[in-house]
Amino acid sequence: MFNKRIKIKELLAQEPASQEVTVMGWVRTFRNNQFIALNDGSTNNHLQVVLELGKFPEEILKRITTSASLRVQGIVEPSLGKGQKMDLKAVSIEILGDSDAEKYPLQPKKHSLEFLREKAHLRFRTNTFGAVFRVRHALAFAVHQFFNERGFIYLHTPIITASDAEGAGEMFRVTTLPMDGTAPKNEDGSINYKEDFFGRSTNLTVSGQLEGELGATAFGEIYTFGPTFRAENSNTARHLAEFWMIEPEMAFYDLEDNMNLAEAFIKYIIGYAMDHNAEDLHFLDQRLAEEEKQLPQDKRSEMGLLDKLKFVVDNQFERITYTEAIDILRESNHNKKKKFQYEITGWGMDLQSEHERYLVEKHFKKPVILSNYPAAIKAFYMRQNEDGKTVAAMDILAPGIGEIVGGSQREERMDRLTTRMKEMHIPEEELWWYLDTRRFGTVPHAGFGLGFERMVQFVTGMNNIRDVIAFPRTPGSADF
Repeated sequence: MFNKRIKIKELLAQEPASQEVTVMGWVRTFRNNQFIALNDGSTNNHLQVVLELGKFPEEILKRITTSASLRVQGIVEPSLGKGQKMDLKAVSIEILGDSDAEKYPLQPKKHSLEFLREKAHLRFRTNTFGAVFRVRHALAFAVHQFFNERGFIYLHTPIITASDAEGAGEMFRVTTLPMDGTAPKNEDGSINYKEDFFGRSTNLTVSGQLEGELGATAFGEIYTFGPTFRAENSNTARHLAEFWMIEPEMAFYDLEDNMNLAEAFIKYIIGYAMDHNAEDLHFLDQRLAEEEKQLPQDKRSEMGLLDKLKFVVDNQFERITYTEAIDILRESNHNKKKKFQYEITGWGMDLQSEHERYLVEKHFKKPVILSNYPAAIKAFYMRQNEDGKTVAAMDILAPGIGEIVGGSQREERMDRLTTRMKEMHIPEEELWWYLDTRRFGTVPHAGFGLGFERMVQFVTGMNNIRDVIAFPRTPGSADF
């Protein structure tokens, strides 16, 4: 069997005892025709392979270049050098894949994150991105484990949809009609989508929530975890055109139940990564500390990455209403000294990221759950409160990012829901299937959405959201 090997992470966890092993991986460095730093992606730590001088032919040694792939058989021995407890004394070496060292873009030196984004197909081979994507994997696994342990059903909601759950209109259109101007037209000159593949206008989904509610009214508790798309022309470090969302929907839940679940969920998945990816998080903690040394003192975080994660897991989130938040922001010295880019104009305004981060990082110094927002700035499906002004919505704000979770108790009362849809010009006939959940056994229910990349950003300490998804899709960029 060709692939009879041990992964480097597993090997490094053992004690060297002259065991004979086979390893495979990529060359990170090759020094003095004698020392190979070999990495197979299972860990950031390299295995030092030691070649006995004169044992291997010159033509083999010339092919041991940065990023060449090798199969090495050898004997594990205690290391005589500093920095590693073991060496692999090579008995045989097979070159599985050559790499032209002069053309290979990632030389054994420090590269900027901007440069690595241009080499996204290779950046996984660096220590930073190796750590980030192992943590991303752990968080994704923890998502499924959390909900599975609580009896939730994993529901796959459609990627192609005819509805706009957010009412934002910033969607990617899906069509098979010709783009050369010959697509069938209606009398008014608009495109006749009845001739299209689905017989109507369709888009890439912006959310699985509405379909998720259908599942919740049958199974009680469901969650979705899949890609979503926004055709929003925001070329910033916080936005992607394609990203992953986790959206649980729960029957027989109110707003408080929703907040409790969301807080428990966030703590669980962060705790899982801390338990299972300690080595990667330690590396990312050091990376962030080095990066922050370049910043002015007032721009640096008060806590390191590991301290921040532990603080979130160990402490209760602060819970305040939108009205209380506006009062805090209005009376803050930050606002009085006009340090906000967006002035606090009063109740009813939509809070910006800088306001959310002020509440979390400066005022409370811990994650915050804001609730009961003005109805005018929230979606049609959110439950209207008895005050006639607010809805039972909630957002969870995290340090360094701002909003990381958005959710609400859903409006289960048919008359209230249809009235709100009329006010927001959402045609009932397009969402007849959604309204059926209110016609046939409606129940109080709630749900939330968590942007997975924002969570990965928070846990890894990466400042740009493009660095926590394998192949970022942004305005003007769809390479790789």
